[in-house]
Amino acid sequence: MSCLQTIADYGLRSLGYGERLLPRSDFTLCQQFTLIGSGLIWNIYFAALALFIGFFLANALALAKASDRVWLRKPAEGFIFLFRGSPLFIQFFLAYQALVLLPRGGVDLFGIPIATNWLTRAWAGALIVLTLNTAAYSAQIFHGALMAVPRGDLEAADAYGMSGWKKFRRVVWPTMMRLAWPSYTNEAIFLFHATTLVFFSAFPAFQQKGDSLYYASYFADQTFNPFVAYPIVAGYFILCTLILIGLFGIMNRHLNRHLPGARPRLKYRPQLMR
Repeated sequence: MSCLQTIADYGLRSLGYGERLLPRSDFTLCQQFTLIGSGLIWNIYFAALALFIGFFLANALALAKASDRVWLRKPAEGFIFLFRGSPLFIQFFLAYQALVLLPRGGVDLFGIPIATNWLTRAWAGALIVLTLNTAAYSAQIFHGALMAVPRGDLEAADAYGMSGWKKFRRVVWPTMMRLAWPSYTNEAIFLFHATTLVFFSAFPAFQQKGDSLYYASYFADQTFNPFVAYPIVAGYFILCTLILIGLFGIMNRHLNRHLPGARPRLKYRPQLMR
């Protein structure tokens, strides 16, 4: 079988297209690259959606934490402390155990039946956990940036007659993003790497349609050689990390476009401990 045929057969297998059975013997390097790359689609799915949804939730949490109203500030502080204070893997495990307790037949919400069995699947349940986790960490980053907005900028906005939503949209929020973006880039990278924990969590791979680590583990078990499949996963993640840094760097330059002659570059500073 040629490598092109292997790509055609297994390139979208993680989405349910192509060959249904995994190769059983005579594993080729092309098969490993193709299947692990196919599983990477799910890692990108988890990271992209969690970042997208978590970004808006994090902004709301940061504003709530900075609010003078106790009924807004205290729940936001509790949420951030809970998800930052507990390990992500434990959050996966507890979320799955809680979701399986939901009635299999679904629940009625104001007379409308809602199915709940799909929440125990990795594509939904794990995504929820990742979204809440990154929202908590990002909210803390955004809150710190919000507190660091220069007072001079606020006074200048007041001098121009800005107030309320216009002041926040034109001055406070752009400055907050500009200050928070380098740290938020590191959070995005960490979240992308954390998607590999879905394989180790209680959320099962549905019909062998798992992520990149699922296929890497399969090849490592079948060949008794982890020094081929796992470096392939690492290579894919390094490549995606470089792309992620590039995309966030473009956004960083856009946020700082008003600074004369400034072309700040983001540097990858891995978080060894969290």
